[in-house]
Amino acid sequence: MNRVLPVVAAIACLALVPRSFASEFVVEVTRGQDNAIPIAIVPFATADVSAASLDVAQVVSDDLARSGRFKPMDRRDMVEQPHTGAGVTFDDWRRLGNDYILVGQMTPQGGADRYNITFELYNVLTRQRLLGYQIGANRAGLRLASHQIADMVFNKLTGIRGAFATRIAYVSVLGSVPNRTYRLIVADADGENPHVVMQSNEPLMSPAWSPDGQNLAYVSFEDKLPSVYVQYLKTGERRRVSAKAGVNQAPAFSPDGKKLALTLSTRDGNLDVYVLDLTTNALTRITDDPAIDTEPEWSRDGQSLYFTSDRAGGPQIYEVAATPGGHPRRLTFQGNYNARPRISPDGSQLAFVTQQNGAFRIAVMDMKSGDVQVLTKGQIDVSPSYAPNGAMIIYASRDRGRGVLALVSSDGRVQERLVSPEGEVQEPAWSPF
Repeated sequence: MNRVLPVVAAIACLALVPRSFASEFVVEVTRGQDNAIPIAIVPFATADVSAASLDVAQVVSDDLARSGRFKPMDRRDMVEQPHTGAGVTFDDWRRLGNDYILVGQMTPQGGADRYNITFELYNVLTRQRLLGYQIGANRAGLRLASHQIADMVFNKLTGIRGAFATRIAYVSVLGSVPNRTYRLIVADADGENPHVVMQSNEPLMSPAWSPDGQNLAYVSFEDKLPSVYVQYLKTGERRRVSAKAGVNQAPAFSPDGKKLALTLSTRDGNLDVYVLDLTTNALTRITDDPAIDTEPEWSRDGQSLYFTSDRAGGPQIYEVAATPGGHPRRLTFQGNYNARPRISPDGSQLAFVTQQNGAFRIAVMDMKSGDVQVLTKGQIDVSPSYAPNGAMIIYASRDRGRGVLALVSSDGRVQERLVSPEGEVQEPAWSPF
């Protein structure tokens, strides 16, 4: 093996205290790349029947297919199932139209409930081995290990760091008015392994990840009024950090995790952007305008904030220094409605909600040229959030009258939906690496 990876824990770093449940998303890839890479992901051999309850190779195949950049071969078309490079008949796999092949096996490691997963990635045309790794995992950690394998294959073949082993947070709404239940949920990036972080009969809104992925900030109406909470996911411990009279909404962690940008209302009800120091609780007002200023987002260097304001007569996106007294600079000029700014991980793009022909859609702006591209075609596409590698954007949409999550690549070439079998889902937020 080229390298031995650290043992994969059984998701111990985020053993969310509240209960998990069996609800899963149905993933529908609605548009993929025309030149998707053909790849054969052969079922991994396993001598342990209990470990075979999770099909590692299938999880890897599903991850790569969901990216829209790969076209995994149907297993029914495989004429053989080798488990090592030595068993691969490259000419046969080439005739079947594959550019790459992934083979592997899973074997018991030492004591009970531990396994070694070894895998190899080959270029079918050149017969070159591109990857050769070994991962250790217990049974509960097999799905995470599978996502890590997909990440490595994705990175090797695209040059982009994979984000399959990351997570998403979102709000699920069950029931109808006045008997609604709101659940704040954290799940794997593919919607599997959902865990309830917070449940309430009152609305939960605006989840936001800390840069280290250990905390979520969110808005809760559990006391009938909006308050901002920060919750430590490993233990479930949470604290209320903002409960001012009036509006407390739209929290966003600073890049160093020490501050929250948020929207608060003044005594006359006007909304402005503030920065809260989470250590000292010191509150700094950033904007001071009769207009509505809301939905703050930090720049990648933490020196400025993007936000939505109607100071020009309709919602537009502005940038201002993250210190008092700055003069906001307007960034969007196309159309009458542009809101909810979200900066890409590398700072090259700004995603936001724009109004086009009466519909709300996800658009991106090139931060250098100012060029805008509308990525989606739904009627109500809102709440964009970038994957930590910048390749995909998750957002909330409507499908046959229900709230669903959807994804689109940052260039608009790949689109998919995550449809929950129960309730409605909204306000997604993609975790950091």
